[in-house]
Amino acid sequence: MEPPRSIEAAWGLRDRPRKGPKPTLTLSKIADAGIAVAARDGLDAVSMGRVAAELAVAPMSLYRYVDSKDELLQLMADTAWGPPPEPPETGSWRERLAAWAWATRAAMYRHPWALRVPIAGLPAYPNNCAWFEAGLAALAGTSLTETQKASVSLLVTGYVRNEATIGADIGAAMQASGDPQRWMTGYRDLLAKLTDPIRFPAITRLLQAGVFDQADGPDDEFVFGLERILDGVARLIEDG
Repeated sequence: MEPPRSIEAAWGLRDRPRKGPKPTLTLSKIADAGIAVAARDGLDAVSMGRVAAELAVAPMSLYRYVDSKDELLQLMADTAWGPPPEPPETGSWRERLAAWAWATRAAMYRHPWALRVPIAGLPAYPNNCAWFEAGLAALAGTSLTETQKASVSLLVTGYVRNEATIGADIGAAMQASGDPQRWMTGYRDLLAKLTDPIRFPAITRLLQAGVFDQADGPDDEFVFGLERILDGVARLIEDG
């Protein structure tokens, strides 16, 4: 199966014709223009025509580099997240994997619009593959099989992506309210009004415990979930 042209170009597998004038467009310019539109106006604003207008070229010019809007979105996300940082030189597998998860989360929070780009398949673009490699490398030296390493990488990535998506949405709602603390207590009061102890005993206990009386720190939920996942991986390694 032939890979999409944008993937070949991103990997440097499609050379520019040696004859004729140097093209005014490049794959990186197209990706950067798309990112600018998404960051300014949201992912729904991105279209081949809109990106072409951003570059002051005809829309058909883009089709020399990408075959469709879907392909453009994949390229934009890969470009936006960029390559992973250098891994820690020392530390246990747990510390290395945690560092990778935190770096992944930071990249996603920098470009929350990219979380809306549908997952089109397994990693294939250069930066996607570099992140995948870094996750696998964090588990080097453990007793996990290669299949288990891939599964752990997918598990952690899925958790980070889900947490970042939910966190970005809730964070935006809280900021839009103008008072994050009041937003949380407002939710508490609404929940108390809508539920009753007979039908919702578990929620009632939650409210009585004061869970929503004060907003958590921005990283508390992420730390809790990540540590539980790492506990499970540690158990898997121990049992192996």
